Amino acid sequence: MTQLHKRFSDDQVKVLLNGYCQGVLTRAEVQELLDIGKTRFFALLKACRQAPEAFSIAYERQTPGRLSPPVEAGIERELLREKQIVEDTRLPISGYNYAALRDRLRQQGIQVSVTTIIERAKRLDCYKPRKKHKLHEREVLTASIGALVQHDSSLHLWSPFAKEKWVLITSIDDFSRLLLFADFVPKETTWAHIQATQALMQAYGIPLRYYVDSLRVFRFVQGRDSIWRKHVLQTDDVDTQWGKLMHVLGVDVTYALSPQAKGKIERPYQWLQDRIVRTCALENIVRIEEVRAVLKQEVDRYNYHQVHSTTQEIPSMRFHRAQQEGNSLFRPFGLPKPYTSPKDVFCLRETRVVNGYRRISLFNHTIEVPGVELYEEVEIHLVPDTPKQAMEIRVWSHDKMVHSVALPLEEFRVHL
Repeated sequence: MTQLHKRFSDDQVKVLLNGYCQGVLTRAEVQELLDIGKTRFFALLKACRQAPEAFSIAYERQTPGRLSPPVEAGIERELLREKQIVEDTRLPISGYNYAALRDRLRQQGIQVSVTTIIERAKRLDCYKPRKKHKLHEREVLTASIGALVQHDSSLHLWSPFAKEKWVLITSIDDFSRLLLFADFVPKETTWAHIQATQALMQAYGIPLRYYVDSLRVFRFVQGRDSIWRKHVLQTDDVDTQWGKLMHVLGVDVTYALSPQAKGKIERPYQWLQDRIVRTCALENIVRIEEVRAVLKQEVDRYNYHQVHSTTQEIPSMRFHRAQQEGNSLFRPFGLPKPYTSPKDVFCLRETRVVNGYRRISLFNHTIEVPGVELYEEVEIHLVPDTPKQAMEIRVWSHDKMVHSVALPLEEFRVHL
């Protein structure tokens, strides 16, 4: 196929791109006329918008035509390492990632294109054709940052050298596609999700709505979570601990009915999973602290350097522009009355009735509650402190904290 600059002039291409910008032509029509792919189309469109007067499709070779023997050897070495990862059945990887391989080569001072890498991969039997997936429209459903935060978790063996699986918890803003939170935890618990929510809200503010799946951490589902034979309790009749937190903060919650419905956060998961697992495998990473460092690098790349395929913008730039324009539904974080400490917001909640001796029973512990009427119901706020292995218990009555005590965490047989 003849190259683009040999088939069209600069002005002809500009006319077609302007027709797309004015809504006269569709992207598919322009691509068909120019005989180019989507990636090439958006690259030309970006160049035309940024500098219309200097726009040119003229091609000038910037690199030598042939690669040196050391460069060829470097590409072959990385491809063979990649093949070992792909063929490892323990890892959640099914194909090659030539873009990630290109980035690793760049860190070694080797500048080559993905096309060149794929050509070498085919020669070395390090190539798998991509599976054809059903095409679907990707769109931004919200018009402001903070209108919808998608929150999810993923359990995998993130390193072939690790002895256990870890859970990755992430939250993404629908409008900007910015990853607002991402961290590994040893186990998926209600407390881990509450802490993730706290970190996000104290950093960015309180969003209008959260979008989660029907995991029992987020939702009580009749027939799955009920122990009643006749299902006395219906779906959503019981507030989960995470749901109580959302209610206190005035945040709406929407539940996805299938993994496909959470596509906006599932795709970043796939991207992060693919890159993190490869890095851990190649660098012999074992400890969760080391994997966190890899995650931080990849989140930085995604948020601040990578153009999103749907928005055609870098997530951080789209997010900050919305902030500057006042296009945000994030509310400034503040403690709802009557609370004066974040511990009474981001906590586990229980209720108990004070007995005739002004005591309550809590997980086999008897706790005295002075200054409270007999047989009165009080609200208990449980705040686990994992590093100190302590459980802080804060007792509230009539919108006032009436008692506080700390007990050993191991004595509480409660699913956090």
